[in-house]
Amino acid sequence: MNLKVIAFDADDTLFVNEPYFQETEQKFCALMSSYLSHHSLSQELFKTEIGNLDLYGYGIKGYTLSMIEAAMKISNNTLSIEVIGEIIELGKALLQRPIELLDGVEETLKALQGKYKLIVATKGDLKDQQRKLHDSGLGPYFHHIEVMADKQEVNYEKLLKRLEIESKEFFMIGNSLKSDVLPVLGIGGYAVHIPFHTTWEHEIISHKVNHPNFRTLDKISDVLEILL
Repeated sequence: MNLKVIAFDADDTLFVNEPYFQETEQKFCALMSSYLSHHSLSQELFKTEIGNLDLYGYGIKGYTLSMIEAAMKISNNTLSIEVIGEIIELGKALLQRPIELLDGVEETLKALQGKYKLIVATKGDLKDQQRKLHDSGLGPYFHHIEVMADKQEVNYEKLLKRLEIESKEFFMIGNSLKSDVLPVLGIGGYAVHIPFHTTWEHEIISHKVNHPNFRTLDKISDVLEILL
């Protein structure tokens, strides 16, 4: 490999994210428990969220709007303003969660710094992702932070063009096979999957990945055996 850029996903690769969304969903379902079962509430919220992705994109603000929309639909537009206010507070609380770095992250970045150009390539709300990276203390390790509208092949191709590198010089590390691995392999880059203990339903794929440019590792520090 003749690599120039090592890219890291942010959420559930550098720091904890999905468990906070799951906790918020539990609170949403508890708030709406008089209308439907927990399972039905979760499915209705997920359907609303996915239906809004093209409009709101990824991130907490869009998720909060989807909670409000789903709640209005579930209640047949009879939801009180007080309950809507509680849902908004759930979204605000999610935006204010403290940053919890995953094991080995800072040590890995420190070992790679100066040997490669390190960047963040993540999805979500721009302001929120910038806040999390700032609060994490990891910002100084990165040359570039890219908050992507989506993680399809075309989005990675645009990123590589801005970085002025070829796909064979790009190495992506993330917890999502769908977003961090498959599109990067599709354009000729290298990708490592580091599974997180829980994954958003939208990011789950049903098939195994077999590719010469692909590896699955147990923890983020294992990439040092490949890159150093």
